[in-house]
Parts: sequence; structure tokens; C-alpha cells
Amino acid sequence: MIKVCKFGGTSMSDGTNFRRVAEIIDRDPERRFIVVSAPGKRFGNDSKVTDLLYGAQETLEKGGDFHAAFTKVRDRFTGIVREIGLSFDIDSLLDECEREIQSERSGDFTASRGEYLAARVMAELLGAPFIDARDVVRFHADGKLNGKETFFLVKEALKGKRRAVVAGFYGADSDGKVKTFSRGGSDVSGAIVARAAGADLYENWTDVSGFLACDPRIVENPARIPALSYQELRELSYMGANVLHSESIFPVREANIPIRIKNTFRPDDEGTDILPVEKYRFSGQTVTGIAGKRHFTVIHLEKSLMNAEIGFTYRVLQVLLKYGVSFEHMPSGIDTMSFIIDSSLLDGGIKEKLCADVKEAVSPDNMRVFDDIALIAVVGHGMSRNVGTSARLFSAIASAGVNVRMIDQGSSELNIIVGVDGEDYGRTVRAVYREFFEEE
Repeated sequence: MIKVCKFGGTSMSDGTNFRRVAEIIDRDPERRFIVVSAPGKRFGNDSKVTDLLYGAQETLEKGGDFHAAFTKVRDRFTGIVREIGLSFDIDSLLDECEREIQSERSGDFTASRGEYLAARVMAELLGAPFIDARDVVRFHADGKLNGKETFFLVKEALKGKRRAVVAGFYGADSDGKVKTFSRGGSDVSGAIVARAAGADLYENWTDVSGFLACDPRIVENPARIPALSYQELRELSYMGANVLHSESIFPVREANIPIRIKNTFRPDDEGTDILPVEKYRFSGQTVTGIAGKRHFTVIHLEKSLMNAEIGFTYRVLQVLLKYGVSFEHMPSGIDTMSFIIDSSLLDGGIKEKLCADVKEAVSPDNMRVFDDIALIAVVGHGMSRNVGTSARLFSAIASAGVNVRMIDQGSSELNIIVGVDGEDYGRTVRAVYREFFEEE
């Protein structure tokens, strides 16, 4: 069995955690290929190494004292090596990085050095080969991952190795220049290595013991989700459950490789398994999880015979396109239509201009705008298997004294999304959690 492990920034924050990670890897010989992030925060007001590098890059671009700015990065890594007790010439490696950053003058190259250095140190600690992502991860000219070439190069680089450490977060563009991923970078790298290695399991190590049924800042000690499907992950992470970004795991999803979320600081906790459809087994729980986001604006349109007016929706969408505004949901009736939009996209007077243009484009009988709307997604394969799920959901919300502003249900019956006033967000989540997790 082959396991690929990715360790996040919190797991790599200092020398003690580097040793903890090494112990986790050594405990299981099936953990063969390791992907690491740059060191994260050690305490509340600390800085992530990547943020220090961004700051150093800004100093360089403005003609400031780059050496002084880079010293903060240098101190973090020399401190890590000292804490570990490694006989490793980290100073020479840092000198080389400092020179290369000044020579390259590239934000992507500078940002990538956190993962590069962390992987070099971890490889030394494990006594394993280091694989530079610049040599194996490829991007097309448009910035998208060149999956075919990348999977081939990573597979070749891993061939014959009992263990190896790969730097996360970056690769090289079509000109050979270092390029970083835009989001969930090291998670993407881990998924790429897992797919190229033909892994049986992709372990994603972080600072939480898997997914929880809802936000612990709203519900105290919510239930852990033992397992969920890729589809459930997609819905929950899209609505704010940010343990693992769903877009970052497409390489393993396409290869039907299971993912296990594990806690570096509680390695014996079971964690959460994320499974492809053929490996997912229904748990019997009606709802798998609850997630939500705040600060949405709803633009509600009413017009008689809207359904018979050809091009009505098209003209509204043209206005949204004009202002570069995307919408999250579009619930509709025979004579009504609503657009749910992230409020931040409507700042700076855009909302007023957009609404004026919509009125001119489609001449609605009535237009209403609702601000500070929160969306709450109730997700689970069990919802379609149990009669009365919707009745239970809305009864729980009504019992909490909350007025539902909007309802949207996916055609797959995997989720129901409700919109409520922002001030009712926490109360609604708690009511739904009590109904489906404390009553079942």
C-alpha cells in the first residue's frame, strides 16, 4: 500500500513540529511520499513564512533593505534547524535563496522559497531524497496545470524511491520560470503526487481532527464526520467548511483515490475519510454536515408573464457581465427571479449602477434588494433517503423564530440552501444542528 502525506503550515511551524511530523511518517512504512507546506504561525500574532516572503518581495520591489527583510525568513529556518539538532548547512542554502530572489525578481519565485526550504530540511531530517517541484510540476501558458506532463514527470521522479519529499505550492511555467498555485497550493501538490504515485490513500495532515458537522464557533463540540463523499465535500467546502478546499483535490478525485484528513497534533484521532462514490457507504445519518456564509445581497425581480418573455434572464446576465459580477444562486418562480450575490462584489457604488441597468434592461414590475443575507447549506446523501427531511428542517428553523428569506434545493437532492437575515445566522445553524444531530 502506498500513502502520500501532505503536511500543512501549522504542522511545520517550528523544529518541534518538524520532529513530530518525522515521527508520524516513520511510524508507518506505507507513508512513502511527503509533500510539505511552508512553516505557518507558531502562535497567535506570529507571521507565516510565506507572508514574510511576500513582505521581503515588496521591500525588494520598492528598493528597500531586502537583506533586513529576508533576515526574518532566515531566522525562522535557522531556528528550526537548531531546534531539530540537524547537522545541515542551512546558512549556505539561505544565502543561495537570497541571491536567487534578488536575481529572479519574481513574486512567485520568492513565495515558493518557503516550501522549497521546508522540503529541503524535511528531506534532510528523514534521510530521504528531495524533489524540487520546479522540475516536475508544469503549467500551460495560460496558467492552468499541465496535468499530462506533470503526472508523467512526477511518476518518473518517484520511480524506484522508497521515500521522497516534494515541495508543495509551486511548479514551473512553459518558460521554466517558477509559478505558484493560486489557491490551496500545497493541497493541490499533494493530490498531484498521490495520483502520480498511484497512491492507495492520500493523507492530508492539518491541525484539526477531520471535518466537523458544523462550525465549532457556533455550536460547542459539534459531532465529527467520520466519512463523506467527494460530492458532500464539494458542497460543504463551497459553503465555508474550509478544512480542505474541494478544488484542490481534483487530481485524486479523478483517480478515485480516497483522502483522509488527520490531525498532526492528535495523530491517533480517527479523522475524516473523503471517498469516491463507489467506496462511500451511507452512514444512516440524514444530514452529513451544515455550513454557511454571510454577507450576501439578494436582488429580487418580479414581472408578470416573465416566463413568456424570451431573453429575460439573458438580459439580466448581460448586466452582471458588464460589471464583472458573478452570482451564487438564482432561485426563480413563474413570475419571479432572484440573484444571490456576494456583497463584496457590489461595493463602491456598483450595486446602485447594476440595479439601475437591470431596471432599464428588463423593466420589472417590482425590484427589491435585501442586504446582509446569510446562506446556510444542509448537506447529506441521507436527505433524499428519508421522508420528511424538508419538513424537519423548516420546522426547526420556524421553532427558532427565524424567517426564511430564500430556499434553493439542488436537483441531486444532496443539499438544501436557505437564506436568512444575517443576524439570524448563528441561531439558524444551532436550530438545524439540534434537529439533525442531537435528536437522531
